[in-house]
Amino acid sequence: MSSALLPDPSPSVRRYDLDWIRVGAFSLLILYHVGMLYVSWDFHVKSPRIVEALQPLMMLTNPWRLTLLFLVSGAATRFMVDGFAAKGGHAGWRLAGSRVIRLLPPLLFGMFVIVPPQSYFQILQALQGLGVADPAHSSYLQDFWVKYATASGHWCDDTGCLTTPTWNHLWFVAYLLPYGLIVALMVGIAGGLLKAGERGLERLLSGWGLLVWPVLWFAVLRFTLAPLFEVTHALTDDWYNHALSFSVYLFGFLIARSETLKTGFVRMRRPALILAVLSWAGWATYAWIWRADDAVPPEALRMVMRLVYAADQWTWIAAILGYGARYLNRGGPVLRYLSVGVFPFYIVHQTAIIVAAWYLMPLNLPLGAEAALVVAATSGACFLVYEAARRLGWFGLLLGVRPQAAKRPPRAA
Repeated sequence: MSSALLPDPSPSVRRYDLDWIRVGAFSLLILYHVGMLYVSWDFHVKSPRIVEALQPLMMLTNPWRLTLLFLVSGAATRFMVDGFAAKGGHAGWRLAGSRVIRLLPPLLFGMFVIVPPQSYFQILQALQGLGVADPAHSSYLQDFWVKYATASGHWCDDTGCLTTPTWNHLWFVAYLLPYGLIVALMVGIAGGLLKAGERGLERLLSGWGLLVWPVLWFAVLRFTLAPLFEVTHALTDDWYNHALSFSVYLFGFLIARSETLKTGFVRMRRPALILAVLSWAGWATYAWIWRADDAVPPEALRMVMRLVYAADQWTWIAAILGYGARYLNRGGPVLRYLSVGVFPFYIVHQTAIIVAAWYLMPLNLPLGAEAALVVAATSGACFLVYEAARRLGWFGLLLGVRPQAAKRPPRAA
């Protein structure tokens, strides 16, 4: 792998805006997953008090929140590559090794330690719904972890079976690993092509092209792959999700150091925000009107809404990148602390939400108070785990924290 093929490894100003966006996007996930307790959409544990009116608010981030995180992760990977290249050696190999060491331990630890309580309480609530007496001590949950780890639980109902071991919300980490390895290979064998891709994007996305062409790409995916491949988060059969997520990951990698595109996002931030609000209003209204399980919207309307959804996906991301580049360009100790912490926060937050909700729901508190306590308990658990991980040395990798990470912000999740 010749360093001559790599992107320009010269030093660059750190993109604090991307760090802040990454922190904000991960923080939104906590609020979003707390909201999942109270809407009618499938989740591992559900509150008996469903608030349908919350769904349009949830749709404010639903189409783009993970897409944005993949983009920011791709950008962070670019800075990692440039850092490796600046030190000499084979940047592609070093990136591949970094991705395996950084992502595989927390993924495996998460699947076998962090995630199992999610499945446990999901089964427990299902057994309660079936009227099983004392479900916690029933044969269904006896030796739960062994059954979970060995895929021998046979936890099935009319809707299907619960597959274990599973990664649940850690699918994002499971996808980042192969994406990072693919980019590492591209850096090794086609670094010059990547540099050409950056220049090509600068030309293609000039002016209104910054909004038009990505929306059209997302629309093509919605019209072609989305109807054929349901989002499964199962890695092997998730082709629409891969086409979307890897393309924006690679896009983030290519644009990370482009001052031209950074300036373009700043210039287009206001029209992007206007289009984002309008597209969200259109999509949320459509989803609300046709929310019944047996609702069948007209085919022409469905086609239009695929384009509206694509506009919703991209224009929010473009607006966030634009306003972030304009206003979030300062670092500091708070950002250093949080930019390291968001990865362990992500690893533990969903389990913390489910456990907190399970023990709070029987208290029948006012719904707002209950939700606030779930958020507070989850946030507290995240900070406690992060502080513990910072003190565990190399074992902190199991929770997404490198031994030296407490002293400087990470380059990628």
